[in-house]
Amino acid sequence: MPDPIQHSPLTTLIHAGKALDYPGGRPVNPPVVRSSTVLFDTVAQQREARARRGEERLFTYGARGTPTSFALEDAVCALEGGYRTRLYPTGLAAIGMTLLAYLRPGDHVLMADCVYEPVRHLADTFLRDHGIRVDFYAADGSDLEARIEPATRMLYAECPGSLVYEMCDLRRLSALARRYGLLLVADNTWGSGLQYRPLALGADVSIMAATKYLSGHSDVMMGTVTTTEDAWQPLSTLADSFGIAVSPDDAYLVLRGIRSLAPRLAMHEANALAVADWLTQRPEVATVFCPALPADPGHALWQRDCTGTNGLLSFELRSHDLSAAERFIDALTLFGIGASWGGYESLATLSDVKRARSVGDWSGRGPIVRLHVGLEDPRDLIADLEQGLAAMGR
Repeated sequence: MPDPIQHSPLTTLIHAGKALDYPGGRPVNPPVVRSSTVLFDTVAQQREARARRGEERLFTYGARGTPTSFALEDAVCALEGGYRTRLYPTGLAAIGMTLLAYLRPGDHVLMADCVYEPVRHLADTFLRDHGIRVDFYAADGSDLEARIEPATRMLYAECPGSLVYEMCDLRRLSALARRYGLLLVADNTWGSGLQYRPLALGADVSIMAATKYLSGHSDVMMGTVTTTEDAWQPLSTLADSFGIAVSPDDAYLVLRGIRSLAPRLAMHEANALAVADWLTQRPEVATVFCPALPADPGHALWQRDCTGTNGLLSFELRSHDLSAAERFIDALTLFGIGASWGGYESLATLSDVKRARSVGDWSGRGPIVRLHVGLEDPRDLIADLEQGLAAMGR
C-alpha cells in the first residue's frame, strides 16, 4: 500500500493506520487486540525486544501499547504530519504529561491567555507547587516577546483559543521560539489535524483531545500528543515510565471515528456558518465569535493558516441579565446542555470568559453562550435558537 502521507489529508484519513503485520489478508479496520501479557518464543527474543523498546515501538507489554493503539498512533501521526504519536487516557492527561516531560523545577513557561481552563488550573496548582512558574500572554501573542526571560523554556499556545476562538500567528511564535531556544507546544483540539496543523507552522509538539472530533460520537475519552523527531524522546520516556496506556477498545472507537472526520467537519462547518450568519442579524446578539467570519479580528490569520472551521461558535448577548441567558439555554430543545463538544449533537453552555482570562479584559461584556453546532438540519437549529431567544425575552 502506498505511504498515505504522500496523499491528500482526505485520503490519509481513510488509509492511515492500517499496516498491521499479520499473515494472510488484512481487515478493512484493524482488529481490537486486548492484551496485558505478551508471549515470546525464546528468552533471547524477549531480551532483545526489551532492549530495543526504549527507542522503537514494539509489542512487548500492554502498558506500552497494542497493535490497535499503534494503528491509531500511526493514523494521528499521519494526520498531524509528525514523527511519532503517543496516546493518553484524556486530553488533559496528554497536556499534563507533556508539561511534565519538558519542564523542570525552576523553569518558566509562557501560556496563552486563551488556554483550556483546566490547563490554567494545572498551572496555578501542580506546576506552581513543584517550582515551575507560569505567566500568561495575550491570546493573539502580541505581548509574548516582552515576557520571555532567561528561565523561560516553553511557549504554550492554543489556536484558535478556547471559548471565543482568538487566532494567533503561530509562525511568528515559532520564529520567537527558535530565536530564544524554546519549545513550542500547541493545543490543536480545535483544528483536529485536518483544519489546522501546528507542526507544519513550526510547533514542536501538537496536542489533541481525541475525545472531540477525532472520535466524533461523544462516547470515548482520549488525548494524543504528536511531536517532531527532535522533541520525541522526553515525551516517550516519561509515558513509558508512568505506564501510560489507553484501552484498545477506545483506540478502535477513535480509529473508526477518524475515517469519517472530513465529511463530518464539512457538515459541522456548513451548519455552524448558517447559524453564525443568522446570529449576526439578531438584535439580541452583540458579537459572534468565529474566526471564519469576515468581521472576526482573527479572520486573516484563519484564512492563511486554516483550511476550514468546525461546529464551534460563541456569541455575546446584548442583555447583561444572566438569568435571561439561562432562560435562553433552558428553553432550547435540540441543543443539549453539557460539557465537551465534537460529537454529532448540538450543545449550548454559558462560558465565563472573565474567569478564564487574566490578560484580556472581558469586564463589561454581556453573557457569552458557546454553541457546538451538530449535524442536525440547520433550519431546525435556527428555529430552536429563535424560540430560545423569545423565551429569554419573556
